[in-house]
Amino acid sequence: MQTERNKPDELTEAQARAQSSLLRQQIDEHNYRYYVLADPTVSDQQYDQLLRQLEELEGQFPGLVDDYSPTQRVGAKVADGFVSVKHDVPMLSLANAFSEAEVSQWYQRIQNQLDRESVEVITEPKLDGLAISLKYEAGHLIRAATRGDGMEGEDVTSNVRTIRAVPLILRNKQVPKSLEVRGEIFMTRSGFKKLNQALGREGQKLFVNPRNAASGSLRQLDPTITAERPLGFYAYGAVLEEGTFKTQQSIYQHLNELGFPINPNLQVVASLEGLVSAHHALANLRDGLDYDIDGVVYKVNQLDEQEELGFVSRAPRWALAHKFPAQEETTTLIDIEVQVGRTGALTPVARLQPVFVGGVTVTNATLHNIDEIHRKDVRPGDEVVVRRAGDVIPEVVRAINTEGKKRPPQWEMPSECPECGSQVEQIEGQAVARCTGGLVCPAQRKRALEHFVSRGAMDIEGLGTQVISQLVDQGLVNTPADLFRLTKESVLTLDRMGEKSAQNLLDAIDSSKHTQLPRLLFALGIREVGAVTAQSLARHFGTLEAIGQADIETLEEVPDVGSIMAHHIEAFFKEPHNQVVISDLLAAGVEYEPMEIDLGAERPLEGHTFVLTGRLSDLSRPEAKSRLEALGAKVSGSVSQKTTALIAGEDAGSKLQKASDLKVKILSEADLQALLDNPKPLDLE
Repeated sequence: MQTERNKPDELTEAQARAQSSLLRQQIDEHNYRYYVLADPTVSDQQYDQLLRQLEELEGQFPGLVDDYSPTQRVGAKVADGFVSVKHDVPMLSLANAFSEAEVSQWYQRIQNQLDRESVEVITEPKLDGLAISLKYEAGHLIRAATRGDGMEGEDVTSNVRTIRAVPLILRNKQVPKSLEVRGEIFMTRSGFKKLNQALGREGQKLFVNPRNAASGSLRQLDPTITAERPLGFYAYGAVLEEGTFKTQQSIYQHLNELGFPINPNLQVVASLEGLVSAHHALANLRDGLDYDIDGVVYKVNQLDEQEELGFVSRAPRWALAHKFPAQEETTTLIDIEVQVGRTGALTPVARLQPVFVGGVTVTNATLHNIDEIHRKDVRPGDEVVVRRAGDVIPEVVRAINTEGKKRPPQWEMPSECPECGSQVEQIEGQAVARCTGGLVCPAQRKRALEHFVSRGAMDIEGLGTQVISQLVDQGLVNTPADLFRLTKESVLTLDRMGEKSAQNLLDAIDSSKHTQLPRLLFALGIREVGAVTAQSLARHFGTLEAIGQADIETLEEVPDVGSIMAHHIEAFFKEPHNQVVISDLLAAGVEYEPMEIDLGAERPLEGHTFVLTGRLSDLSRPEAKSRLEALGAKVSGSVSQKTTALIAGEDAGSKLQKASDLKVKILSEADLQALLDNPKPLDLE
């Protein structure tokens, strides 16, 4: 969105002031639509463009700048410290309830004290952030203060001014001479994650959780740092003259009209059942929000009833915080064990002294990887903080009380797989460690076999996921070589397997013994070695034995094989368990024709352009594209006079007709396969 304007050096000051006023109005309106209505009408880029226009004007005419310009949300001088300020009206805390029984007792008390069968209560999320007091004079923000001890807080006005969700000037012209608004400042979960990632890259200390990050961001002595942090704000109350409004709900509506964001998840109920239902609804919503909440706040809606109920100690009788089950608790880390996943990834798991957190008893928690363990410096015997949010897998957040305590050495990942004893591969710069025994590791067995028999690999028809699962579960197949030893009697023991099906399966297994080197290489499931790389390796080395004997430097000579992939290939062939399985496969009758090594003809299709259309049955379109490109061809999305050939699968569309009109050569999927297997003889001219 571009505002019509003259260049700053062509404007009079009066014209600049008018343009400045218009830009401020537009920017304030967009802030209101974004933070209050959650209905933005411009992109972030368009918003930034308006802000830049205003900055240019103010740069040309410094007299236009005042404390309430949108450009001044950043740039206050660094403070020496925070000044204490006394709240005009104390910021009270709320009484807490941790069970439905306690909520029932509270509701019955207010029913009895008000002598009413039904009492209206407004329910709202209890944000896990920092309470803030915002004071306005004549509609302009003049002071922002933290809650502190409820009686006195810290003046953080310069920092709060940087938070775009907080209005600097109220929207409604009919504003009270003086107004104090109270609310919660918080950090979004997505923003918290990005902030910690940035701090981690810079080697700085990470924040523990979004609340900790919000607190640290708000109390920066340099407001420009606060301005860079993803802080949000919701208003939840105001200090008003008596008689101005009749309900808590009407106060929220008025604050919304003044430009304050109000949490959208509010509702008014008039029964105990309504309170419980609201609590359950917000608990279910909790994990889908982009900010943390730790409970539900109940407030009697009618203000005259609030006044009648009054206060007890330093908390109002007319409000209650119904907390969710704690998401963080402390317990003892008994041990660190390692689990091996279906892809061979080793994941360290914390074995914990049982602790009730997030509504369930937790005995295990993830530690992610070795880098996370070292960063958090957790060791067996430590007292640790465990976090569980909803259905998310519990995790160990940090160790506590470790100072002066005798601790075991820093925990390290095992060098051998705990499932099969194969070597563990840890590539420098990568966080995940992996077992190299993919062909023999029990944890990876089913996945490895599924890949081995897949269409792009050995292509054994009839060996689907369910059949493989039964073969493994019954102990009939442990390694790929065992497939070639299956008998009809053993296959007939499988569910839904008749005489004909069993024979068809055995015939498919037998016919797959005669294969091509790229297929066999791909079937072995070497990490990151896809069908295209397998083809390149086969053409470069000619035999499986030569590939297995190649060192990293030699492997890196193959096109598209980088350092990391070369490490994976070398580690695979060096693992004794894998060597045994490969020998076993060859002994079971699996054979391939060695490929002719012709390093000078590695890109025989260079200069040719192909177009793929329709559905391919043996290869996916991306795989076909990659294999053609590996041979030097260009794969285009449209047919032209420069197209060498159109490869047409089933249900080919308009591209087929266009190729025919342009007299472009049309190849079938069988032609494609022949081309990939041996590109030289095929006539493409």
